[in-house]
Amino acid sequence: MSHSTSVASKDQKTTVDTIQSDILQRICFLDYPPGTPLKEAELASEFGVSRTPVRDAISRISHLGLVETRNGVGSVVVALPAAKIHHVYAMRLELAGMIGTMSPRRITDADRRAGHALLAAATALSKHFDPRHYVELNHQLHSLIASLIGNSALQSFWWQTYYQAASTWYRMANKLRSDMTEALVAELRDITTALDNGDAAAIGFIQRTHIGYGYQRIKNHLLAPEAA
Repeated sequence: MSHSTSVASKDQKTTVDTIQSDILQRICFLDYPPGTPLKEAELASEFGVSRTPVRDAISRISHLGLVETRNGVGSVVVALPAAKIHHVYAMRLELAGMIGTMSPRRITDADRRAGHALLAAATALSKHFDPRHYVELNHQLHSLIASLIGNSALQSFWWQTYYQAASTWYRMANKLRSDMTEALVAELRDITTALDNGDAAAIGFIQRTHIGYGYQRIKNHLLAPEAA
């Protein structure tokens, strides 16, 4: 393979990765709620690319169960069924415990500052709730925690299950406003304490605990009793 072909292939992969990340974030943030059609031509025009990388990005997302192909419609954003939600949360509970044990990155002062900034923002949010801001803070917290994972395979699975869980979790924001914010503040208090102590293992346990709490809220308020 020539150098130019290798570079082109790398650029193509980067383009697909970027498009996939942007579409996934829109699905998580409910900019693309369940039922939204993903129109390849419009997305290709928006990203300034051909349909091929857009189609590849959507194909990847379909493997997460967040998009399906419907006859006469094309690719459509879908909500995960109850059984799939259970599987995703079961996986996240297992993965969380590995955060501090599989080559964690050393916690820095920048990490500590980021954690405390998020805690301050979440505390302020409890006084003036905004669902979009809530989602953004959760996303920033996840990004911070994911950045501490030194094992690349674990980090990849962590991001994958985050996107799957977030597509369901963020639907709760308008249902349980004050409860959601209080839970986020409590989680961030625990996280900042662990960051201050440089304790990556504790962060994993904290995540496992709060993921469990979150799934219980989903079962209580979003899923039908028989599906829980």
